[in-house]
Parts: sequence; C-alpha cells; structure tokens
Amino acid sequence: MNNDAGKILVLLRDGRKLMGTLRSFDQFANAVLEGACERVIVGEQYCDIPLGLYVIRGENVVLIGDMDTEREELPPHMIRVSETEIKRAQKVEREAGELRGTMRKRMEFLDFD
Repeated sequence: MNNDAGKILVLLRDGRKLMGTLRSFDQFANAVLEGACERVIVGEQYCDIPLGLYVIRGENVVLIGDMDTEREELPPHMIRVSETEIKRAQKVEREAGELRGTMRKRMEFLDFD
C-alpha cells in the first residue's frame, strides 16, 4: 500500500465505511485515521459524517485500501444529503428490511424455494 498522505478506505465488520488519512498502523491492523469520516450510503443518497482523529481496532477491519484521488469518488447520480436526512433514510430502510423478514416468515409455509 503506497500511502503518500493520500486517503484510504477502511471497511469494518459491521458494514461501516471509513475514509481518512492513515497516520499509523500495527501488525494487528489497529489503525489511526486523521480527518476521518464515515460514508453512509442509502439508495442514491449519501452523507460523509466527520469523525476527526479516529482509532480503529484491528479485529473490526475487513479491508483497507488506497483511494484513487484522481478518479471520481462517487457516480454522478448520487445525491449528497445532511446527516439527519441520511439517518432518517437508514431508519426507513431498516424498517423495510424488518418488514420483509416478517412477511417472509409468515409466508414460509408456502415453501417458495
């Protein structure tokens, strides 16, 4: 990983995506990000929630990679929204997923597989 003060992306076990400048790491994948932010994507909306200086425990890391700064970060159809809007969209998406799961359990006896 060639990191000349460039941005990196860290994917965590819980699905969160963190971006920032890698300042330190060790053999256990513990890492320190400077100017970190969490990118939340729901549908075609996204929000970068600033976190500042952030310490990541290595056991939670799934992937660490360089971000290509010369390339467009997101597709042009993505819409940037505020933190409150993205939290609301996350809640709606979570509730819809729970409803689908409930409906699937209710219809299990029909054996669609």
